[in-house]
Amino acid sequence: MTVLPDDGVSAPDAFPPATREQWQELVAGVLRKSGREVSGEEAERALSTDLGDGIEVHPLYTADDGAPDPGLPGFPPYVRGNRPLGGWDVRQRHRSPDPAAANEAILADLENGATSVWLSVGGSGLPVAGLGQALEGVYLDLAPVVVQAGAETRAAAEELLRLIERRGVDPGQAAGNLGADPLGLAARTGDAAAYDDAVALALRAAERHPRLRALTVDALPYHEAGASAAQELGVALATGVAYLRALTAAGLDVAAACGQLEFRYAATADQFLTIAKLRAARRTWARVAEAAGAPAAGGQRQHAVTSTVMMTRRDPYVNMLRTTLACMGAGVGGADAVTVLPFDEALGLPDAFARRIARNTSSILLEESHLGQVADPAGGSWYVERLTDELAHRAWEFFQELEAAGGQDKALASGLVGERLAATWQDRSRRLATRREPVTGVSEFPDLAERPVVRDPDPTDPTAPTAPTAPTAPGAAAGPSGGLPRVRRDEAYEALRARSDAHLAATGARPRVFLAALGPPAVHTGRVSFASNLFQAGGIEPVHDPVTVDAAGVAEAFAASGAQLACVCSSDALYAEQAEAVVAALRSAGARWTGVAGKPAAAPGADGHVFLGCDAVAVLTSVLDRAGVAA
Repeated sequence: MTVLPDDGVSAPDAFPPATREQWQELVAGVLRKSGREVSGEEAERALSTDLGDGIEVHPLYTADDGAPDPGLPGFPPYVRGNRPLGGWDVRQRHRSPDPAAANEAILADLENGATSVWLSVGGSGLPVAGLGQALEGVYLDLAPVVVQAGAETRAAAEELLRLIERRGVDPGQAAGNLGADPLGLAARTGDAAAYDDAVALALRAAERHPRLRALTVDALPYHEAGASAAQELGVALATGVAYLRALTAAGLDVAAACGQLEFRYAATADQFLTIAKLRAARRTWARVAEAAGAPAAGGQRQHAVTSTVMMTRRDPYVNMLRTTLACMGAGVGGADAVTVLPFDEALGLPDAFARRIARNTSSILLEESHLGQVADPAGGSWYVERLTDELAHRAWEFFQELEAAGGQDKALASGLVGERLAATWQDRSRRLATRREPVTGVSEFPDLAERPVVRDPDPTDPTAPTAPTAPTAPGAAAGPSGGLPRVRRDEAYEALRARSDAHLAATGARPRVFLAALGPPAVHTGRVSFASNLFQAGGIEPVHDPVTVDAAGVAEAFAASGAQLACVCSSDALYAEQAEAVVAALRSAGARWTGVAGKPAAAPGADGHVFLGCDAVAVLTSVLDRAGVAA
């Protein structure tokens, strides 16, 4: 046993506590070196990030950033999860319209790590009559089956129930969800919500199938229309309350009605926001159950699905990284079931390799990272607890707004929900356009030479292109009957790239921009790299040869480049000396657009300017127009 010498110095005296004010002054000192004169709280605010919903992420959280007691895992208010242990159901989605192909994929998933099945049935998806063939060989008492059938929910549910009966499955062992979601269907289509089928299925499930839920509170239609995290939670609360009212009016008690609901949320690559969102969802739903007189029934069953909004069609392999982060956030956040969408989801029907990677994402996090062995690993983090609390309050405020409007039915029908979501997406679109929210492989670090990934078209997705060279036009794609739109983060840049692709197909070359770099590389390299990256985001090929030009030789260099456009790149000092003459020479040489890499104060006579924080989408659209590239 080692005995420390008594040197008369105690640990607290040796390490006096640091204060927040001291930290703020240290931060201010660093910011001053970069030219920002700030002090105290200003320094802290300078490093904060706006998440929307009136929520800011601060650079420092301490024990002073309090939040309500989250309780214990498995107990009200269920912030820390419905169960005392971690882990989740690996639920893979299948949407092939071919029953035989669907069956092959389902069996492969179940044999290699998936633990439940999610089927898109009816409409353009799997035919209701093909449900039995698609589930051939699936043990319905072991693998839960979740169906999503939209307008054909009743028929699909009846077919699944008949299948359970024909195969002799114990009614008490059949598990899954029949997928009734009248309000979600109304959000998708714009049609009025009808509750009769959903209520009838819930009564039947409650009577004979204790492990089979009848209704899904699907928040994905709202997330996919541009909802913020708090809005997504708010509409889920309003939808859940509407279903509780319908089920209790039909004779179920509150606890039994809660037991018929499963909530579905989007998980994004912002892992901390995803963690906090799922924790806040459980807290707010526990409050609803408590207010309804059944606090013990307030453990919200959650199904998290990796976001389609974040998935890109260009450089789609990056989607593997996005879905890994989303899956981790969902698992750490306490989701009961997690669906990792394949990386090629945005391109059409995924292939076997993509499905394999998707299911293995959960397997690695569960089996190798051991995330399933810890309940609520984020619990106790001052940041996560504070973010959970703030999200819960913002979600409750939006829920109250919807209730004041007459409930989710009326809020949808009146257009209130659509208006709120559209305003949120408009704000986010500005951040995407200015690249304050970067999209790797699309708005940042695009690769014009990448080989396209081609998949068979997905008949169930109105936003999916038939090929990567013919993506959807910019703007949201509405449902078939005027429901909420579907948006993607990459849509504005995808439209620009589509113009470039069409120009390449028609002429054999992409539009080109000549980067006229003034002075030595040490002076111009930063802005050359910035401009090159930005122009490629619009499908415009940069040409930087020769490395350095001047007013005397720039016209000849531009003519040799084969470009139609030009951008001058250098320092502000050299702009003051040479930019005016270089711009004039480029125009004389026939440049259709002559820009400068720098803010408008640099070379004010240029046609345009590209700089950090500029509206890249607007600039690139204008440049393509000037280059004669068809829209």
